[in-house]
Amino acid sequence: MSILLKDVHRAFGQNHVLRGLDLEVLDGETLSIIGFSGAGKSVILKHMVGLLRPDSGDVIVDGRNVSELDVGELNELRRDIGYVFQFAALFDSMNIAENVAMGLRRMPDMYDDEIMARVSECLALVDLEGTEDRYPSELSGGMVKRAGLARAIATKPKYLLYDEPTTGLDPVTVTVIDRLIVRMKEELGVTGVVITHDIASAYRISDRIVMLHEGRIRTSGTVDVIKESRDPLLRSFLEGRPELAERAS
Repeated sequence: MSILLKDVHRAFGQNHVLRGLDLEVLDGETLSIIGFSGAGKSVILKHMVGLLRPDSGDVIVDGRNVSELDVGELNELRRDIGYVFQFAALFDSMNIAENVAMGLRRMPDMYDDEIMARVSECLALVDLEGTEDRYPSELSGGMVKRAGLARAIATKPKYLLYDEPTTGLDPVTVTVIDRLIVRMKEELGVTGVVITHDIASAYRISDRIVMLHEGRIRTSGTVDVIKESRDPLLRSFLEGRPELAERAS
């Protein structure tokens, strides 16, 4: 199964962000979405998980049209989708184990011992063994990001949505996060969608990269295709050269 967006339009007041967007996320791939600030990249993720609904068009996840789901069906769908927030969004009043267990606590068939075993398993997957009793304020920024990832995988989702997972991190920690994203695909078999401005990171983690511009996909391809593209707008983004964007427009 896959995620499919067909002719999706979404406006906020007079700001028409998505303008007939067509996008398919293939089963088992890690897809990175790049584009200039304000292009609507995070808006795409929110449509995939049902936090936003399109003004028109369809968002289909595993054959289910997200806009047509009732509350119970939407909650069921969200168990299959892990969301890694830009700044992890951990609760400061909860320790790491409690944060990671949040989604598990909402599953009626999970008992306390099973929950704690799953929490420990997820923390081990992101190399945070032994942090269960610590609080977010006691962890480094990179560790907080990894704890957010542990929470996202706790319910064993089919899909992982990453919103700027390397923002604000030093280069070494960025590489650690990138390796974890690759590990999630290789060891857990999840399909990943990554919003990022970090081109080096996108090259390391992606099976495919798409560029969003003016509410539609401007270009799409493998890492090699993106690297070799002569599209001036894409090259402007990749190389940080605004004069190329001016020529493209």
